[in-house]
Amino acid sequence: MADAILEVKELSIDYPIAIGTVRAVRGVSFMLYEGEVLGLVGESGCGKSTLGLSILRLLRAPGRVVQGELLFRGRDILQMKNGELRRLRGANIAMVFQNPLTSLDPLERIRDHFLEALAVHEPSLSKQEGLRRAGDILERLGIERTRLDEYPHQLSGGQTQRVVLARALITNPEFLVADEPIAMADVSVRAMILELMRKLKDELNLTYLFITHDLATAKYLCDRVAIMYLGRIVEIGSRDQLFRRPHHPYTKALLQAVPVPDPSKRRTEPVAKGEIPSAVKPPSGCHFHPRCPYATGKCRQDRPPLAEIEAGHLSACILD
Repeated sequence: MADAILEVKELSIDYPIAIGTVRAVRGVSFMLYEGEVLGLVGESGCGKSTLGLSILRLLRAPGRVVQGELLFRGRDILQMKNGELRRLRGANIAMVFQNPLTSLDPLERIRDHFLEALAVHEPSLSKQEGLRRAGDILERLGIERTRLDEYPHQLSGGQTQRVVLARALITNPEFLVADEPIAMADVSVRAMILELMRKLKDELNLTYLFITHDLATAKYLCDRVAIMYLGRIVEIGSRDQLFRRPHHPYTKALLQAVPVPDPSKRRTEPVAKGEIPSAVKPPSGCHFHPRCPYATGKCRQDRPPLAEIEAGHLSACILD
């Protein structure tokens, strides 16, 4: 087995607000291995993006409380000094943000976004060499290098998404946190970006944490998948295990919600109802029990731990 590139140990993140405390992430633990793609899947508001941002220590909310460990090749990111953290962000880890229209400055040309990143992380690199590298990586992603002189609004949604991906790759990182990297692209462009990400992973020996709410995308790209609900991972396993032998009722509910393009086929499994509860006042016991069609009295009282049900396949549910 490959070496672990990232180890998350009992990570918890709280945000104080006027009516209480948002428990965004609660006791999350997992390992990410070199060269793999781990998908982090769940509904909006489950804590996926917060977890992703925490890996680069980009959480800005005042008063936040972060507990646990984030070990990148054995070094705790949460304990790093500013200089070490800057080097880590440049040479080791980069992030592809969810919305390229908010992560690109509308008043700067595309070239400036690349040059700014290189000025921070590789200050000895000349402007000419920086532009050459930016043009090369844009062309690798199917965008003409002449686009370097344009502004973000002059590009399509799919092009801006690829620019954000290119900017993340400009410093040659080994690990990418990709937060909904195809959210702003239409269906045809999504397929192209996913294929590019798969190709780049192999060519550059990249490791991905791929954050998405789309199970079909996770099935296409990911080696393993972690299902997140209300701040906790409730199931994690290989792609085959999650899609062929789902165990947790929430995982089953997500799979049941995927449309089937055949009007003659009807759903037979019970489906989850309602919406994700408040992270300020989460339900007692198993957080999913108010929506779970299989919930018992024990589910309302006790929160089951994430336990192995087969080799490499863990689930936080008391059901057999």
